[in-house]
Amino acid sequence: MKRFQDQVALVTGGGQGIGAATVRRFAQEGAQVVVADLNGERAQAVAAEVGSEAFAITCDVGEESGVEAMVAGALERFGAIDILVSNAGVTRDNLLHKMSLAEWDQVLQVHTRGAFLCSRAVARNMVSRQHGKMVFLSSTSALGNRGQANYATAKAGLQGLTRTLALELGKFQINVNSVAPGFVDTAMTRAVAERLHVPLEEFLRDAASRIPLGRLGQPEDIASVIAFLCSEDAAYVSGQVLYVNGGRPS
Repeated sequence: MKRFQDQVALVTGGGQGIGAATVRRFAQEGAQVVVADLNGERAQAVAAEVGSEAFAITCDVGEESGVEAMVAGALERFGAIDILVSNAGVTRDNLLHKMSLAEWDQVLQVHTRGAFLCSRAVARNMVSRQHGKMVFLSSTSALGNRGQANYATAKAGLQGLTRTLALELGKFQINVNSVAPGFVDTAMTRAVAERLHVPLEEFLRDAASRIPLGRLGQPEDIASVIAFLCSEDAAYVSGQVLYVNGGRPS
């Protein structure tokens, strides 16, 4: 039997990058997957690629009504939610003296508020069934990163949320963990090169040179760790933040 046979996974930000790789990994291992994304076309494309076991939902995770509708739709379609992967995210990088309140608020709303709303909505079903796994996507930027006061704060906040929910939900047999990727080759990270006006190949080569393993992380690298944390192999792992960065100290 496949690891996630007869289980339902909800992945936010599932339309591209780490989210899409996670959707594919769960589907390959037998799960039914809800692909949630702000961009409905991207969500539909990933769901169509995966097949009949996937269901696409358009959702802004920062809006309470949208999250409640997303979870209700997932429950109507599949009857339960066993796994939540809170992956939706945005960047609005800027140095402190240039950062607008809108740039600060948007990043915190998607990452931190979004994870809170999604976990709260999903927890009701998990608590009633005494079973569940939650994984939040943090980042090595939680340790601090120049030009990312908003993003670093949001990702550090997810680590606090992880540890708190592990304490609150553990008695209901719900495991809560975070994965904190380093540099992963995605559309989001490639956009940084454009913002910095650095040739893409040079940007990627420089990033790889600072990683002990000598290569960039791929979305599939992160998806495999998420899958582990959501599997029975990690049944006694909760409240942890797992850095996945190719050995780079920070």
